[in-house]
Amino acid sequence: MFKFGNQRVVEIAGVKIGGEPGENPTVLVGSIFYHRHGIVEDEKKGIFDREAAEELIKNMEEMSDTTGNPGLVDVVIMSEEALTGYVDFVAGATDKPFLIDSALPEIKISAVKFAEEAGLENRIIYNSISPESAGEEFEVLKNSEISSAVVLAYTPKITSAAARVESLEKLLPLIEDAGLNQILVDTFVMDVPSLPAAARAGIEVKRRFGYPAGSGAHNAIASWRGFENLLGKEAEEYAVLAADLMQIIAGSDFLLYGPIEDARKIFPAVYVVDTAYRYFLRTGDGIEI
Repeated sequence: MFKFGNQRVVEIAGVKIGGEPGENPTVLVGSIFYHRHGIVEDEKKGIFDREAAEELIKNMEEMSDTTGNPGLVDVVIMSEEALTGYVDFVAGATDKPFLIDSALPEIKISAVKFAEEAGLENRIIYNSISPESAGEEFEVLKNSEISSAVVLAYTPKITSAAARVESLEKLLPLIEDAGLNQILVDTFVMDVPSLPAAARAGIEVKRRFGYPAGSGAHNAIASWRGFENLLGKEAEEYAVLAADLMQIIAGSDFLLYGPIEDARKIFPAVYVVDTAYRYFLRTGDGIEI
């Protein structure tokens, strides 16, 4: 459908992200060790069922091998104590790059330092930089060898695509100064009303800057209280899938699809969209944006 021109293709540890729709497979990111994840026995200490975690990563990588869509792990770290065990485990369980993710800046900063000590700096994607990021985060990244990050184009104006783009523009000088030259722009989804704005912002980010764009669109349904009671658990699963596909159909390059358990649902669906775009790219008939 769309043809953007002048696209930046980011390559992180051998995984290509970005380009024209259909040029490279959509990269799919599943979260592990998230809050109340059933495989985690103690979030604070980082005690988890290793066999179950290995099986989840194996399942995702099997789907990745079958479809050709790269599958990356988003490592959600809930405490300093859990950090090293989580990162060590995922680094050994997959040979692909992976994301380090936490709601607490101090944990992400510690993760950066540990990753460098462990020689993992080329495989780490910092998740994420946002307008609310602390100055210390930029300083630590500047002094590290890590060059890859998710940039969250956050704005309180959640239904505005333009505000997301403005947010990114304000962050770019700080990102450049920190040496982050491989960035993925998350146009952020909080709820269903924010879905169209995130998709529109993704188009604008690719059109104006050429950066790979995407989002965690599953948040739209996860934040909808009462959805399951209204339409049922099975309906919720289909709704998440619809939300996830919305921005991919609009030309975005990556998807933070939520729990890693959902790999067997999301990979086939995105593969269909990618296959259609791959054939369409050959025609040269895309709408120039």
